Amino acid sequence: MTTFGDDEMKAMLDTAKTYSLMLLKDGPNAADAEAPQLVWEHGRRNFGLRDEGRLLIVLPVVDDSEVCGVGVFAASVEETVEIMNGDPGVQAGVFTFEVHPCLGFPGDALR
Repeated sequence: MTTFGDDEMKAMLDTAKTYSLMLLKDGPNAADAEAPQLVWEHGRRNFGLRDEGRLLIVLPVVDDSEVCGVGVFAASVEETVEIMNGDPGVQAGVFTFEVHPCLGFPGDALR
């Protein structure tokens, strides 16, 4: 592991940008018969949001917790709430969500 000095850390921290972290959770209608199709359409929408550059990272959660996904948005909290309120799964109660402001470093990526 590389050790970073104070000046290097300060320089890196100066590049941090504000993003929105969205936690997607099971909603009251998660077990409804229509849920699988709504989840599919939710995924289709995510592909569009990724293509537009608004949804930077999508992480489906694959355990048995109430959290079923995490997303990092290049948008304010208010804009992210508006985006998520337009999600077909959210509108049908298959999902609920919460949004938090966060900081990240442009160029970070999954490997």
